Amino acid sequence: MRREDPSEARSRALCLAAGQDPDARIDNPARPGKTMPAWTAFRDAARAAWTAERQAQAVAGLGEQQPAAYRDSPLAVFGTHEDATVTQMRNCMAVGNAVARVLCADGHLGYAQPVGGVIAYERQVSISGVGFDIGCGNLAARLDTRLAEIAGRVPEILGDVRRAISFGIGRANAERVEHALFDDAEAWAAADMEHYRQKAMAQLGTVGSGNHYVDLLKDEAGFVWIGVHFGSRGLGHASATRYLKAAGGRDGMHVPPTLVAEEGELGHRYIAAMELAGRYAHAGREWVVERVRRIIGGAVQDSVHNHHNYAWRETHGGRDLWVVRKGATPAFPGQRGFVGGSMGDDAVILEGVESAESARALYSTVHGAGRVVGRREAHRRFTRAQMEDWLRGRDVLLSGGDIDESPMAYRRLPEVLASHAGTVRVLHRLRPFAAAMAGAGEFDPFKD
Repeated sequence: MRREDPSEARSRALCLAAGQDPDARIDNPARPGKTMPAWTAFRDAARAAWTAERQAQAVAGLGEQQPAAYRDSPLAVFGTHEDATVTQMRNCMAVGNAVARVLCADGHLGYAQPVGGVIAYERQVSISGVGFDIGCGNLAARLDTRLAEIAGRVPEILGDVRRAISFGIGRANAERVEHALFDDAEAWAAADMEHYRQKAMAQLGTVGSGNHYVDLLKDEAGFVWIGVHFGSRGLGHASATRYLKAAGGRDGMHVPPTLVAEEGELGHRYIAAMELAGRYAHAGREWVVERVRRIIGGAVQDSVHNHHNYAWRETHGGRDLWVVRKGATPAFPGQRGFVGGSMGDDAVILEGVESAESARALYSTVHGAGRVVGRREAHRRFTRAQMEDWLRGRDVLLSGGDIDESPMAYRRLPEVLASHAGTVRVLHRLRPFAAAMAGAGEFDPFKD
C-alpha cells in the first residue's frame, strides 16, 4: 500500500491548474528510465506554499507587540535562498529586541530560526536561535604526518576509528572520559543541570548521527588533518528543552523564536546552561581528535576550533549585543574557522577579513555547504549507488553514512563561499580521503 503524501492534494491541484493530468506518467529526472505521476513534479511547489502559510501563521500579530525601535531592522542576505527561508528569517525579526540580522549563503529552514541565520539582540538571547545542539561546531587538527606515510593503512585506520568512537543514537562512550568540567560544581549548579551530570559523563566524546562526522583530510602539502563536527549531545538537548519550556516556548520549525531577558533569573540560568554545554561540546571534540590522533600516530602541529550554534556577547556599531549564530561561523578579522563541505567534499580553513561587507555580516560566515534537499526528500530522489559512485570518483573511503547525507543533497562549498567574497579568505583547502559517520538506521534523538 502506497504511503500517503500530505502534499498530494495541493500538488494535484497545482498540476491541474497547469493544464496537466495529475495521473499521467512522466519521466523521472532522478531515476533515468523510470516514470512518475505528473502531480509529483509539483510536490516542491506545494510544500513551499504550505511552508509559507505556516510561517505566516507562526508570527501573525507578533510584530505589533514589538517595540517600535526594533522594527524594520536591517537584513543582509548572502547567496540565493528559497522564499520560505527568507520569510522565516524576516519572521524572527518580528520578535524581541532584534537589532540586525544576517542570512548566510548556506542557509535553509531550521527550528524557529534558519540554519545559517545570525541575529543580534539587545539585552536578550534566543533559546530557539541557539537551538537544541548547543555549541555544535567544528575542530580541525593538522598532524605532522603526511598521507603518503599512512596511505596503505587507511582502511585499517578507518575501521579503528569506528571501533573507538561511538556514533549513532544516544550512545555512551566505550571509554570513560575524565574531564575537569565535571568537577566544576558551581557551573553545574548555575545551569541547574546537576541531574544530567552522570549522563553527560557517559556521553562525552560521542559523535551522534545526521551530518556529524569524523573526517580524515589532506592539505596542499600532503599533511593529514583530522576534522570533526558535533556538539553537546544530550546535555545540550536537555538544557534547551528545559529552558524552552520554562520560557513558555514551543518546539518546531514553524513557531516564533523564544527569547529570554539577559538580566532575569531565567536568562541567567539559561546563559549558564548554554556556556556549560558549549564547554562540554568543546571538550568532546578535543577528546575525539586526540583519540583519532593516537590511532593514526604523529603529533598535532596546528588546530582550528569553533562553535557555530551559540550566542556571543559582542559589540557592533558601538552597541553591546548578544549575537545568536545558528549554523554560522564567527569570522572577525584574523579569526580562523574550519568549515566542512558535504560528505566527501573539500573543506576549508578560512579567516575573517575587515570590510564593510564583513561588518554587514556581523562578522559571520557559513558553517558548511548547506542543504538543498531535505532528509526525506533525499531518500526519495537518490540511491545508495549514486552516493557511492560520487564518493568513488573522489577517492573517499566511507564508513557508515546514509542517503540523506549524500553530497547530492547539499550545495557545493566553493559556490557558497563565493557569495561571501570580501568577508573571508581561504587559508587551506582540505581534501577528504576517509569519512566516518553514523550509518543507516543509527538515529540520534538529539536534534541539530
